Amino acid sequence: MKMTEEDNAVGPPVTEEDVRLLIKRKDDIEEQIKAYDDMLRTQAGVGMDGPLVDVEGFPRADVDLYKVRTARHNISCLQNDHKSIMVEIEEALHKLHATARVKPEKDETKMEVTEPAVSLSAPFALVDTVTQGSPAFQAGLRVGDEIIELGSVNTQNFRNLRDIASVVQHSEGKSLRVGLLRSGQEMHLSLTPKQWSGRGLLGCNLVPLQR
Repeated sequence: MKMTEEDNAVGPPVTEEDVRLLIKRKDDIEEQIKAYDDMLRTQAGVGMDGPLVDVEGFPRADVDLYKVRTARHNISCLQNDHKSIMVEIEEALHKLHATARVKPEKDETKMEVTEPAVSLSAPFALVDTVTQGSPAFQAGLRVGDEIIELGSVNTQNFRNLRDIASVVQHSEGKSLRVGLLRSGQEMHLSLTPKQWSGRGLLGCNLVPLQR
């Protein structure tokens, strides 16, 4: 059930510190995802979807199968936790802003209610795999990066992953501006879609963030 601003106003108060703690939890989750991703890269670069058997169907001898399976499972769980915490942050920010709007103004000579200083760019997609040696890898993308802009696609016009696929396909060999959030910090990279030894033009996988 969607809460109204009036419901938010009379519910438990949300402070800027509450939001900062949620953001800290998000950053911790991102660090854990990165740590597991870094470990996967040490296992012959298998990533999240590299094969664990050889061409004859036998378990690969060059990777620690237990470590890889454990890391993949933990990354999947952490990505779900990350989606949940993003929803919590968005709801907390909405509640914080709604409380500020309905808060009685003590100083009658002051007509404006100052908006809270906490604000976040809203990501629309999450990077959940990056293949070593790919264009995305070379551009500096990491697992856990939250995309807020990719070429002409942004939070305002994003509908589904087909939007991104279309931009990428029409930008082969051309540099695309990528805006992202990493550990709570906004960053911008240049990514050039192109043919390489692996699949696709980017070498990474994105999953949409529920809003």
